[in-house]
Amino acid sequence: MRALIGYLVCLIVAATIAFTFSAHKPVSDETAQLRPDRLQINGMLYLDQRVVAVGERGNILLSDDQGGTWQSAAVTPQRDLTLTALVALDDKSLLAVGHDGWILRSVDAGANWAEVRYDADVAEPLLGIWNAGGKQVLAFGSFGKFYQSNDDGRTWQASALEVDSAHLNGMDGGADGRRMLVGEQGLVMRSDDAGRTWHKLPAFYNGSLFGVVRLSPDRWVTYGMRGHVFVSQNFGQTWAPVNVGNQLPLYGHVLLPNGGGLLIVGAGSSMVRLDGNGHLLNATRLSGLGTLTSAVLVNARRLLVGGERGVFQGTDGSVAALGQ
Repeated sequence: MRALIGYLVCLIVAATIAFTFSAHKPVSDETAQLRPDRLQINGMLYLDQRVVAVGERGNILLSDDQGGTWQSAAVTPQRDLTLTALVALDDKSLLAVGHDGWILRSVDAGANWAEVRYDADVAEPLLGIWNAGGKQVLAFGSFGKFYQSNDDGRTWQASALEVDSAHLNGMDGGADGRRMLVGEQGLVMRSDDAGRTWHKLPAFYNGSLFGVVRLSPDRWVTYGMRGHVFVSQNFGQTWAPVNVGNQLPLYGHVLLPNGGGLLIVGAGSSMVRLDGNGHLLNATRLSGLGTLTSAVLVNARRLLVGGERGVFQGTDGSVAALGQ
């Protein structure tokens, strides 16, 4: 069961193991340019005027017209391994992580990527990466893997966390040193000293948590399996459940501008919106998009969602309304 959970978490979006590990035809550059809907997307970000998306077989896609058209980035070497997440360090510097401890770095806003770390011997996936500010970056993943870079992602050192080899799935924090890290079996770790020390919070849920979001120094949201969403108003001391009305797993999120709250996406094309206080505004499902893993707002108004069927540009009123 531990291995099964691990594989599901690795791809974040997998509805079934069969889809995740079934053979996929190699995707050509031409296909990536013209048909981003044929690639499984696991993470996206908006950088100035560019959208960057990462996904299966080492594919990284770029759009400079708000998701209208896409082109492939250059990845060296291209190992055809699943990429799971990415982060921006500044307007030009980006990092992406994936299977086999793979870490890629770009210094030209995602056009070209170079390998800075790869560990085929361990062959375990990294599932997330977080910019801690300054030159510090943190990467984390399966079986408690936790790495730190103090030079903008150029070199990495392993760090030990007392998490009993649990998979680490999501992280967030702020400049005041308050951070949270979540993972499988309801794991929530908290630090109030910029990660120098971590404390495991008492369990309040026994399923996997896939993401955590800081809304304010005291207000935090975490979400995961079976549609579970929890809100804390006291930096994780206590958590209250939010009833979203279904049991579909939730895998990714985007913060909305001007304190507008949070949009969470997941399986079954589900979308859950919370306000800035963590209260439920609505929960809905799109049509025909399958499992969603990520979302991004372009120019603070246009919503793009990504997942097992690629990238979708929301043009209908129901999607656009969620991004307001």
